Amino acid sequence: MTTPADLNILLQEGEGVTLEYKERINDSFARELVAFANTAGGRILLGVRDDGSVKGSPDTNDLRARIQDIARKCDPPVKVLLERIGEVTVVTVRESTEKPVQCSDGFFWRLGAVSQKLSRNEIRDLFQQEGAIRFDHAINTRFSYPEDFDTDKFRNWLSKSTIYKDGSVEDILVNIEAAERSGGRLLFRNAGILFFAKEPRRFFNQAYITCLLFKGTVKVHILDRKDFDGGIIADIEDALRFIERNTRTAYRIEKLQREDIPEYPMAALREAITNAVMHRDWFIEGANVFVEIFSDRIEVSSPGGLPKGMQVSDLGHKSVRRNPLIADLLHRIAYIEKAGTGIKRMRDGATTLGYPAPEFRSDSFFSAIFSPMPIGEMEKTGEETRRYHASTMQVPCKHHASTMQAPCKHHASTMQVINILKAAFYEARSRDELQEAAQLKNRDNFRKNYLKLLLEEGLLEPMIPDKPNSPNQRYLTTAAGRTHIEVASEEKSGEETCRQHASTMQVPCKYHASTPQVIDILQAACDEPRTRNELLDAAQLKNREIFRKKYLKPLLEDGLLEPMIPEKPRSPKQRYRTTAAGRALIEAAMEEER
Repeated sequence: MTTPADLNILLQEGEGVTLEYKERINDSFARELVAFANTAGGRILLGVRDDGSVKGSPDTNDLRARIQDIARKCDPPVKVLLERIGEVTVVTVRESTEKPVQCSDGFFWRLGAVSQKLSRNEIRDLFQQEGAIRFDHAINTRFSYPEDFDTDKFRNWLSKSTIYKDGSVEDILVNIEAAERSGGRLLFRNAGILFFAKEPRRFFNQAYITCLLFKGTVKVHILDRKDFDGGIIADIEDALRFIERNTRTAYRIEKLQREDIPEYPMAALREAITNAVMHRDWFIEGANVFVEIFSDRIEVSSPGGLPKGMQVSDLGHKSVRRNPLIADLLHRIAYIEKAGTGIKRMRDGATTLGYPAPEFRSDSFFSAIFSPMPIGEMEKTGEETRRYHASTMQVPCKHHASTMQAPCKHHASTMQVINILKAAFYEARSRDELQEAAQLKNRDNFRKNYLKLLLEEGLLEPMIPDKPNSPNQRYLTTAAGRTHIEVASEEKSGEETCRQHASTMQVPCKYHASTPQVIDILQAACDEPRTRNELLDAAQLKNREIFRKKYLKPLLEDGLLEPMIPEKPRSPKQRYRTTAAGRALIEAAMEEER
C-alpha cells in the first residue's frame, strides 16, 4: 500500500521506467498500462502534472470503473490496484506473467520515462524472450517435401524409437509433430528439418557442432577442428567420436576380460552434448554448439545461456525446456530421459565412476566443464593406451613411446591390413575393392575382423559417415592408417624412428626437422590450403617433378600434409593443408633453432 510519505517521495523522484505522471485519463492511458505490464510494472499518478505538482483528480466510481474497463480490454488483461492518497489516485500496474501484452494501438514498453511502441523486430524479440514463439514448433515454408527430406535419417530415427512403424511416413511425421498437413501439402516444422533434412544448414546456418582440440589449457594453438552438420543425431554421435579419438583410454584385464577406462566420463559427455543441442537458443543465428578439448578439461557450450527464470543454482532441481519438440524427438529415441534429469545424469555419470563432478557456467553461453580422471586413478587401472585421431598423430598400443605405433588389434606386419590401407591410400574404395585388396574370400570374416576394427581404430574412415550402410559407401585411409603403413615399413627395414614431440605429436623419419624446404612448405599451408604451385614456390624449387616425388608425395604419405579433395587426388582444384603432425614438425624445428 502506498502511504502519503511514499507519495511525497514519488513526487520528488520524477518520472522514470516505473513511474508516470498524468493529469487525467486520456487516449494514451491504455498504452501506459501495457508498457508497464510488458516491462517491470510501475505506478501511474493521476492528478499530477509533468513537473510533479499536484493538480488533483476526482475520486468517483465512474473513474475507477473506467480504469478497470481499460485494463480489462488489454490483451491479455492488465492487473491494476487503485489507491486514493489525498487528491491523487495511484494506479499500480503489475508486471504481466503473460507477456507480451497489447492494447488497441499495439505493443508498448517503457524506455526511460517514455512508453514506446515496439517495432516489428522488437515484438518478435519480446515474443521469443517470453517463450510465446517456439523455434522448434515454427513452420518453415522453405523446406520442400519430399525433395529436401532424407529418408535414411528418418528410418534411422524410427528404428531407435518405439513408435508403431506400419503407418505411412507422412502420418508418422504428423503424429510426432515434425510436420503438419495444410492445403494438401506436408509442411515441416523447424525441429523436423533439424532431424530429417538432407542438408540442415541450407535452412539454418547455425545447425552444426564445432569440435576443437587445443594444445595446452588455453585457446591458442588448434591441433584439430571438425564441424559436424549432418543433423542432430549424427552431430551428437560425431562429436562423441571426436572426443574418443582425441582422449586417452586406460584399461585393465581381469579374468581374461579387458575393460576400457576412458580418460573422461563418456556417458556424462553424451548427456552434455545432447543437452547442449536440445536446450540451445536456436534463434541465435551467429553461434553454434562447441565441444572443446584442452589438456586438462573438456568444455561443452551452447549459445543462449540458461532459459529465462533459471539460475545455475537451480540446475538439477528445476527444469525449463526451451525447445520442447526437439526434446520430445530425442526422448522418443531414448537420447534423454524425463524432464529435469539431465544435470543429475551428468553429475552421476561422472562421480559414480570416480571422475570429478562437472562444473557449470552460464553467461551468453551455457557451459558444462568436465575434468579427467585423476592421474593416480588412471595409473591404478593398468597400462595406458591412446585412441588415435588422424590429425593429432596419437596412437594406442603397447610399443615404446618413442615410436609411431599401430593400434593393438593389428600388428604392423599383417599383410591383409597393410594391403587394405594401401588400397584406400589415395582414392576412396568400396567394401568389395578392399576385400579384394586383402585377398580374402569370406565377406563376413572381412567385415567383422578387418573392416569393422579398422574403422573403430580410426585407420579407415567412411566417406558417408551418417549412412554407414549406404550402397554408395566408400572408405579412405586416414593419417593414422598412413602411419600404420609407415610403421610396417620401418619394422621391416629396421629404420630408426624420430624424436617425439612433447605432446606425443611425433616427427616422421624421412625429414629432419631442420630441412628448410620441408618447413617452408608446411608453414605455407598452415593457415590456409595451398595449390601445388604455391607450395613449389614456397620451397623455392624449380623442378616440378622433383618437388612432386621428393617432397609433396612423401609429405602426403607421412600425414604432414592432407589433400582437401581426397577422393580426387589429381583434381585441378586440389589444395593441400598442413596437418597437426605437420605443425608439430614445424614446432620441433623451431625448438631446435632455439
